[in-house]
Amino acid sequence: MTKIVYVQTSGTDTPERLYAPFVLAMTAKAMEIEPVIYFLIKGVTVVKKGEAEKIKIGNFPSLKEIIDQSLQAGVEMMVCDRSADLLDIEKGDIIDGVKVVGAATLNSLVLEADATIYF
Repeated sequence: MTKIVYVQTSGTDTPERLYAPFVLAMTAKAMEIEPVIYFLIKGVTVVKKGEAEKIKIGNFPSLKEIIDQSLQAGVEMMVCDRSADLLDIEKGDIIDGVKVVGAATLNSLVLEADATIYF
């Protein structure tokens, strides 16, 4: 199966950059492509409990709604544990359904993927 890795490095301080990986990943899933969203650096703030609810742009649903839809669609999401540590975000502060993984995981994902896109 084709696999795309979406690497989210943008955080809640740039809300206009946050919707794209989720929309693209849900689209990939509908196309029978295996999507993974990997949150790195400030991207970890996107999946910190309570943060996505604060973000809503225009007529789009809140970012929390988009994240929930993505998880329900089966989009796999992962957080870099070292990035979370860097930002003092505890493992328990990450929303349910998002895996906390080691930094080496991103290297493996990229080597296995057919495409990698950064946000």
